[in-house]
Formats: sequence, C-alpha cells, structure tokens
Amino acid sequence: MTPERYAKILRVLSKRQPTLTVLMDQVNKPHNLSAIVRTCDAVGVLTAHAVPPGNGKPLDFEGNTFEATSGSAHKWVRVQTHTDTLETVRELQGQGVQVLATHLSQRSVDYREADYTQPTCVLLGAEKWGVADAAADAADGNIIIPMFGMVQSLNVSVAAATILFEAQRQRLAAGMYDAPQLSPEELARLAFEWGYPELAPKYRERGEAYPALDGDGQILG
Repeated sequence: MTPERYAKILRVLSKRQPTLTVLMDQVNKPHNLSAIVRTCDAVGVLTAHAVPPGNGKPLDFEGNTFEATSGSAHKWVRVQTHTDTLETVRELQGQGVQVLATHLSQRSVDYREADYTQPTCVLLGAEKWGVADAAADAADGNIIIPMFGMVQSLNVSVAAATILFEAQRQRLAAGMYDAPQLSPEELARLAFEWGYPELAPKYRERGEAYPALDGDGQILG
C-alpha cells in the first residue's frame, strides 16, 4: 500500500455516513443494482440493503455487467441481503432509522421536503412493480420526485441518485461531512480491510485482531 492510497482510504472513510442507507426491494436488473451502489459510494453510504428478486438468485457483483456499471463501488459499499422487505423495514425502524419509500400515495410528499439529516433509509422498488404496498404502508413516509413529462416514472437508479444527492446536500449544509461519523475503532478496522483485502480474511479466520498501521498505511510489528 502506498502512502497516497492509504491517505485516500482515510479521506473517504472520514466522509462515510453510517446513518444513511438504501433498501432495494427486489431490484432485478444488474445495471440498476450496480448503478445504485455506485451512487451510494459517491454520497458516502457505508452499508446498503437489498432483498433479492423472488427467484432466489443471489446478488453477484463479479459479473461483467456489475463490474462495468458499478466502477468497483461494491468493494467499498457493503450490500447486506435480506429475505423479506417488510421485516427489514421494521428492523431498521427498530434501530431508530426512518424509512422513506419511493411510492405514490395520499401521504406522499416531494422528496426534497424530507429531513435526511436524521438516520434515514430510502426504500426503492423493483423496476416494474415499485415498492410493495405493505412495505410502503409500513414506511415512515412516502416520497415522490415531481415530473412534468408524458412518462411519469424514472429508472430506479436515476431516482436513487436524485434522492441520495438531495440527502448529501442536506447533510453537507448540516456539517455532517466535516468530521468522521465512524468511531476511531471502526475507521481503523475498515481502513485495514480496504487496504489489505487479501490479508483481512486470514486474520478473521484465525480470530486475530488486525495489526495496527503506521501513518503511511504500513503494517506495524
């Protein structure tokens, strides 16, 4: 690892927003999934969530389509998979996270009216069907992107980018990128995993703590 690489890793981790995430409800097109993850990386999302399509096909980020579209962003944004969207919504709410579903309903508001400085999960639906009604009803709010064209919907990855960059705008204005949101211990752990992806699994398999790194990212000891 070069000092420049290590400095970049620390700089990126210092901007990560552990209280901002997305939940992809059966998003099934590889290029959309990867484009969403790429946007997550751009705005500082630490962990994304996904309920894979009902056919049971696992998420695979090693295929050419994923790799080309994500720009390898999946290496820097953990995607945690779940089996049920409604249960995941309730689990996130139990952790104090507000869930905002991209869904048209009587209680929908302009996406810019939401407060993304709170712990927030943006719930995104499958390309053809959108967010499931039960999950949208359970969400803390429903948000929409106003449109004035003949077509009244956006590609799910475009919608995700639009909303997440509004969240970034609000968080920048609130100073939430000015100081690390991760604890020093979490930041150090991730810095090692990002800097030494081949070594980190070996330490975990042996149940050993990661070694400390010096100011240039070199392993001490």
